[in-house]
Amino acid sequence: MIRSMKSSASHATNLGYQCGGWTATWQGVDGNNYTAAAVDPSTEIIYSKNPDADFVKSNNFSYAIVVVGETPYAETAGDSLNLTIAEPGPRTILNVRGNVKCVVVTVSGRPVVIEPYESIIDALVAAWLPGTEGQGVADVLFGDDGFTGKLPRKEERALDKF
Repeated sequence: MIRSMKSSASHATNLGYQCGGWTATWQGVDGNNYTAAAVDPSTEIIYSKNPDADFVKSNNFSYAIVVVGETPYAETAGDSLNLTIAEPGPRTILNVRGNVKCVVVTVSGRPVVIEPYESIIDALVAAWLPGTEGQGVADVLFGDDGFTGKLPRKEERALDKF
């Protein structure tokens, strides 16, 4: 049983980011219609958008789920030359990972480069754009359902491999 868990970063509770572009507007939105959690009632979940290392150390968390990714985009507004995770995502990963077991969930409409973080995190989940149905991601993270399926090919981890 998880006693205390940290959920952090700009994408953890931002439904607009989880839906992507062409949702409510052409370029998507930043914000929420609602935020809900469905975990064991005895599990304390503490959300922090951009935690620093001292905050993580001082709270004695059992685990951290760091949700990072891209802001919504459509067409040329989403062009990227480097496919990196947007700030404050990388900073949040670095602040959390050394202090507690860390699962990173990426929210994006395309592959993003995770190579710089691969060796310092405990697990990675590519959630893509779960939209309003993030419950499926929560179900596998908390063990209510298992991870199943297989990609038709290996996902690349570095920009020069795309």
